[in-house]
Amino acid sequence: MRYVSNLPYTIKEEEHIWIPMSDGVRLSARVWRPTSSDGEPVPAVLECIPYRKRDLTSVRDSVHHPYIAGHGYACVRVDLRGTGESEGVLEDEYLEREQADAEEILAWLAEQPWCDGATGMMGISWGAFAALQVAARRPPSLRAVVIASFTDDRHADDMHYMGGAMLSDNLAEAGTMFAYATCPPDPAVVGDRWRAMWHERLENAGPWVLPWLRHQRRDDYWRHASVAENYADVRCPVLASSGWADGYSNAVTRLLGNLDVPRKGLIGPWSHKFPHLGEPGPAIGYLQEVVRWWDHWLKGADNGVMDGPMLRTWMQDSVPPSTSYEERPGRWVAEPTWPSPHITSVTHPLSRHRINPPDTTVPSEGEGGTMTVRSPLSVGQFAGKWASYNAPPDLPYDQREEDGGSLVFETEPLAERLEILGSPTVELELSADEPIAMVAARLSDVGPDGAATRVTYGLLNLTRRDDTEQPEPLEPGRRYRATVQLNGVAQAFPPGHRLRLSLSTSYWPLAWPPPRPALLSVYEGGSALTLPVRPADAPDEVPAAPFEEPEGTPPLPTTRLEPPEGRWEVRRDLVDYRAELEIVKDQGLIRYDEIGLDVGRRAYERYAAVADDFTSATGESTWTMRFRRDDWDVRVETHTRLACDENAFFVDATLDGYEGDRRVFSRTWNETVPRDLL
Repeated sequence: MRYVSNLPYTIKEEEHIWIPMSDGVRLSARVWRPTSSDGEPVPAVLECIPYRKRDLTSVRDSVHHPYIAGHGYACVRVDLRGTGESEGVLEDEYLEREQADAEEILAWLAEQPWCDGATGMMGISWGAFAALQVAARRPPSLRAVVIASFTDDRHADDMHYMGGAMLSDNLAEAGTMFAYATCPPDPAVVGDRWRAMWHERLENAGPWVLPWLRHQRRDDYWRHASVAENYADVRCPVLASSGWADGYSNAVTRLLGNLDVPRKGLIGPWSHKFPHLGEPGPAIGYLQEVVRWWDHWLKGADNGVMDGPMLRTWMQDSVPPSTSYEERPGRWVAEPTWPSPHITSVTHPLSRHRINPPDTTVPSEGEGGTMTVRSPLSVGQFAGKWASYNAPPDLPYDQREEDGGSLVFETEPLAERLEILGSPTVELELSADEPIAMVAARLSDVGPDGAATRVTYGLLNLTRRDDTEQPEPLEPGRRYRATVQLNGVAQAFPPGHRLRLSLSTSYWPLAWPPPRPALLSVYEGGSALTLPVRPADAPDEVPAAPFEEPEGTPPLPTTRLEPPEGRWEVRRDLVDYRAELEIVKDQGLIRYDEIGLDVGRRAYERYAAVADDFTSATGESTWTMRFRRDDWDVRVETHTRLACDENAFFVDATLDGYEGDRRVFSRTWNETVPRDLL
């Protein structure tokens, strides 16, 4: 990262201003804008997220918002109601009130004397969700959005559910927000009201996993704010990006294929990070791309930003399996449109342990042999996180041990290089001996030494094989057809390597297991793997180095007072057959020098099961958030535990608030949620 201070505009910063909402609540905002905007108004760019602008995101914000402001924009960072110094309570994600607030903020910005009436929205993750969702509401001042690491479909392709199977991130991220939504505001900003505001948050809090768990089907809860319900709602230009190591790797191409507005897509090798901070590398000069986007759509500059390909993406070369990478080798390729005219769907019939060439004759449907699999709960312990949050080691490790509990199909060694770009699919003719069953499909790159690197994967709850809104139990022994869609990827397989498709009936703890282990029968003749092949002679349509070096403004100064701790451990007890995955992400204690505030953040996750008792699966998420300045010393502790039997999920949670060593708030929850064919 190259830090720059000599920008076209001298800027001024307003560390805190109030933005009033129509219901009387005031939201806290931080503003960076050109000094000249006092007399020469500029467009405004808004980012709305719940992650505390004054401390927890202040360093990250200081790299990109002043940079964009220094190119002639008013950058406005707002904490959602009930977070940071904003008034009110945050009860759940993407509620109607949140989007109405954003519309009111945009209207307020457009009326400020330093704003020329044009606005944009940007963000990563929650901020990108918010920008896309608000774009679909068409506020009059909103001219364009820039979004990274997001989804357009809250049920099918978010941290909650995949293919109708519940992800463990449904618990982990619920634990994150349970903690963030109950943190206190800073007395240095809100004064003596901090305690009343904090207790309002504590008293109205609840474990976020409960609403997410009570909606196990695609229903109105998930349809709300899912742009995929009607892409035509979005009428402003969209610059969308993500990374292949991120859980949100699919939405960029869906937007490119479904929106009918000016749009550009960018997908790198990155985890859940902005592209200018991208890890694994290479990171790129993303902020320069963003400024060019705003210059065209907010200022009307004729700068050619819409020239060239619709999609630029990093074609990843083969790598040995590892739980983290500093860099991913590969090259930039581009597609003029999406779907791309260069990509061809190539179908490979499956036979006993074989991925066959496309022209192979196999038994016709219903006439071939039968292959069976009933996976142990240990399959999935090396799966990594649903989304890599750049907290290594959270990427998948060598798949050979996982493959021991899976049904495996494999090609012959490749005679020539093979490249794929898009979402592979697995078509299966199958039956199960239980009414509720799942299948996890993994595509791996197998080197000559046998090491297997997972390239992509997909999940399907077979009760939702045809309909995620009205699932139906399986009739044991009956044959069904089911399609498993794998996550999108750009991947090259070199000569001499093999492609391996692995099918398992569990993938714990990445996904919650079914109520009982199921024996899955897969039939030859009706099963195939389809790959989105990008031919070797397809034009790359980009220069070898299409992006500038990453730039940003110098980050705010901080001082580390206590060291961080990171741990990712898989343990197995061969006496009682208990297996555990334990994750620690402790940021230590950090002082934000300019405001004299010490902040500590510690997350602990634990996933456990005994032998192959699928009802023994448990997950825990524990957070501690601490804020200290002089004699003000406050912390929040949250704990959420999720367990199950064959018929229900059990949620036990606690919330404790402390001033110094004195506990000033405590509440517990013990809730039962029925399983709904899950």
